[in-house]
Amino acid sequence: MIEKLKNLLAGRKGKDANAAADAQTLKLASSALLMEAACMDGHADANEIATVTALLGAHFDLQPDEAHELAEAGREAVANSVELYGFTRTIKDSFNHEDRVRMIEMLWEVAYADGILHDFEANLVRRVSGLIYVADRESGDARKRVLERLDLDGPDVS
Repeated sequence: MIEKLKNLLAGRKGKDANAAADAQTLKLASSALLMEAACMDGHADANEIATVTALLGAHFDLQPDEAHELAEAGREAVANSVELYGFTRTIKDSFNHEDRVRMIEMLWEVAYADGILHDFEANLVRRVSGLIYVADRESGDARKRVLERLDLDGPDVS
């Protein structure tokens, strides 16, 4: 699966930018952004990886082993990339507005998976929000939903 996903991502180079991304490329882009959030504070702990895997499984209706493979493919894609634009463009072009807001909510959930929001994580979510055209207010609302769901008190930013 990882090879298939890498080949799909590599094959998009040079294709018409307006063409709709196929499902596998969209999954990889989503996974890469979530893994970037997990690694943004300098390390990805077990809770963050488990959160990414669970979110991918739930959002894309994947079996646990498929979600784990996708999370690993996302980690590898992030390691081999120097920028987020390609991933965010795929999401912006492929997801409807509701799904883009859900992606921001998933990013907040990964950022808070260890119970602490780091400056780098918050900055990443703000940058991605802008790149996928999710308003600050919607991002803030998504963040509040995550805080309530995780039963956290508030913006503990380190």
